[in-house]
Amino acid sequence: MSSIENISQHLEELRKRVTRIIIVIGIIFVFIISCHLYPITVSGYQLYYPGIDPINNIAAQITNHMKNNLVPQGVQLIQTEPGQALFAQIYVAALVSIVAGMPIIIKELVGFIKPALKEREIKVTRSIALPALGLFITGCIFSYFLVIPYMLEFLYMYGDASGLITFLNIMDFITFVLQYLLAFGVSFQIPLIMYALSRSGIVSNSFWRKNIRYAILAIVIFGAIVTPDGSGVTMWFIAIPMVALYLGGIIVIEHKKDKKDLNLKS
Repeated sequence: MSSIENISQHLEELRKRVTRIIIVIGIIFVFIISCHLYPITVSGYQLYYPGIDPINNIAAQITNHMKNNLVPQGVQLIQTEPGQALFAQIYVAALVSIVAGMPIIIKELVGFIKPALKEREIKVTRSIALPALGLFITGCIFSYFLVIPYMLEFLYMYGDASGLITFLNIMDFITFVLQYLLAFGVSFQIPLIMYALSRSGIVSNSFWRKNIRYAILAIVIFGAIVTPDGSGVTMWFIAIPMVALYLGGIIVIEHKKDKKDLNLKS
């Protein structure tokens, strides 16, 4: 088989897998942007059932939840141009669709790269697929409840101290929130990436501890880049959890190494 035919086959395989991902995400997106969740009580438990409502849709419900739980007291959430609320709902629906479709995304991506991997690497890839999804969701939840509210409160408390009425544009708000949800969802993959690289033999187990100073420096720089102000304070909302994750990754890798050494000795 010629190299051109081989490349064509890989591209066709990639096209099929990307198409499946797009279809799944698209179906979830249409559901979120078209339906409203209505509460219903069943045997004392509150459940929800969907109904068609493109205006008061699930994305709007999520946006309202964000407004009620994340916007600091005294800050008014507004739209300054027609259609901003619609675009905000589209952004929210897109993110939720990607998160909800993550199992399919991981499955298709692993399936595509599987032929290029060795048996050991395939086992590692399979073992981290579900933990990757769990860590991504955990990072989003951590950011939503423990980082974003305090960061917004910190950034806007000066206006409150000055007796000012603060207005926050809906698009700026949604972009800010989604930025940090994605940033933390991805950053929570740090221990898993470290584990996978060490298990597959790409880097040594001691690599992470030897380069810890450079890793912390890179994390602090990353925190300074993604935070919206230049105070040098809010960047630690990002940097400290990432450093903790890096240290946690070192502990997991060295624990696995020690356990493996004990098994070999016995």
